[in-house]
Amino acid sequence: MQAGKNLLARERFSLTIERLCNQLIEDWGDFSNACVIGIQPRGVALSNRIHQRLQELTGNSHIEYGRLDITFYRDDFRMYDTPLTPHPTDMDFLVAGKKVLLVDDVLYTGRTIQAALAALQHYGRPGVVELLVLVDRRFNRHLPIQADYTGLVVDALDEAYVKVHWKEIHGEDEVLLFDKKER
Repeated sequence: MQAGKNLLARERFSLTIERLCNQLIEDWGDFSNACVIGIQPRGVALSNRIHQRLQELTGNSHIEYGRLDITFYRDDFRMYDTPLTPHPTDMDFLVAGKKVLLVDDVLYTGRTIQAALAALQHYGRPGVVELLVLVDRRFNRHLPIQADYTGLVVDALDEAYVKVHWKEIHGEDEVLLFDKKER
């Protein structure tokens, strides 16, 4: 366990994902003509879990699922001193006319979502796009973007940093809040 304030520990973490899946089923039914798309890299751990659990709960083992890289769609990709390393986009379907669930771990400024929406256009014109995030950092939004489904709302100032840990990657499911100096 790292320093930082634990905002969401393992048991509540699991309950939060279960709640999000149940909300989605209430709104989307069996996910016919729909797909789940995780934003690379940090949204994929959440989208993997959401997709798997939705298949279990709906009995629909054919919910389309993709992973979308947004590296070169970001408005700041030329501002780094070191070359960026893109992640693979893994989408073997078009989104034209479909209901798309876009998934990311933390919503902060909204710039990642803007880039994802631009990248998504290469796969067709969706019927509708909704956003699911595990953590919504309401303050300091730069763009008028909001989540349709939120696991946890964090009112943290710009000097703070939210980090999501995943059992598969970090050994524990948790959401931590750090001061910038703790990063």
